[in-house]
Amino acid sequence: MTLTANALLDVRQASRHFGGIRALTDVSMRLRTGELVGLIGPNGAGKTTLFNLLTGVYEPSEGTIILNGESVGGMKPYQINHKGAARTFQNIRLFGNMTVADNVKIAYNRHAKYSVWSSLFRLPSFRAGEKEIADKALAMLKIFKLDEQRNELAKNLSYGGQRRLEIARALAAQPKLLLLDEPAAGMNPQETRELMNLIRWVREEFQLSILLIEHDMSLVMGVCDRIYVLDQGKLIAEGTPDEVRSNPRVIQAYLGQEA
Repeated sequence: MTLTANALLDVRQASRHFGGIRALTDVSMRLRTGELVGLIGPNGAGKTTLFNLLTGVYEPSEGTIILNGESVGGMKPYQINHKGAARTFQNIRLFGNMTVADNVKIAYNRHAKYSVWSSLFRLPSFRAGEKEIADKALAMLKIFKLDEQRNELAKNLSYGGQRRLEIARALAAQPKLLLLDEPAAGMNPQETRELMNLIRWVREEFQLSILLIEHDMSLVMGVCDRIYVLDQGKLIAEGTPDEVRSNPRVIQAYLGQEA
């Protein structure tokens, strides 16, 4: 697999071993700039392990991961985040005892324009920078209909509200690639439909590439341009939603289980 000019993410024969257990074996995939791609498979197929490789939680045992033209295999999570990848988690990870607004401000702080010296002495540049971050955070919260709850503790939001806040915080890091790990988990059908529309809007509004792990087939088939399918740590299929839906190996490994 060769890297094309518009490939934002290029995974080449990536494997991950835990002792004698091969969690992923020779996985290759590509995500083009502006694409919305799904990653599906049965429980234990290796989806979250692959996300952990892409975001630096694990280092590949073999293979190469290229993000925006640069190899990121072996980098720390914060380094990969600085290279343009942000993620949400299957189990929501917010700062529960901080306000909704402060959860988003933390992500914007990485782009703060004032110096440590300015911060220490509360110079005008610091105050101006803090106001800019506060304004950006409020604008982001308005997008996700969380602005009226900006002063509440994050842990007091509804489950759907916490999901939206996690996505808002990820976007505040200004990524090129957004990785969503089961964003519809725990949502009711109405919330899932709203999430589907939100994901479509986020991709267009922020000009992002999105890689999505999800068990809800209506969401995956409804929003994704292409879908990769993992089973027992190996890629067994790739294609459009219609191609994947009718693939016999996918039906047997995953969609058949849903049926």
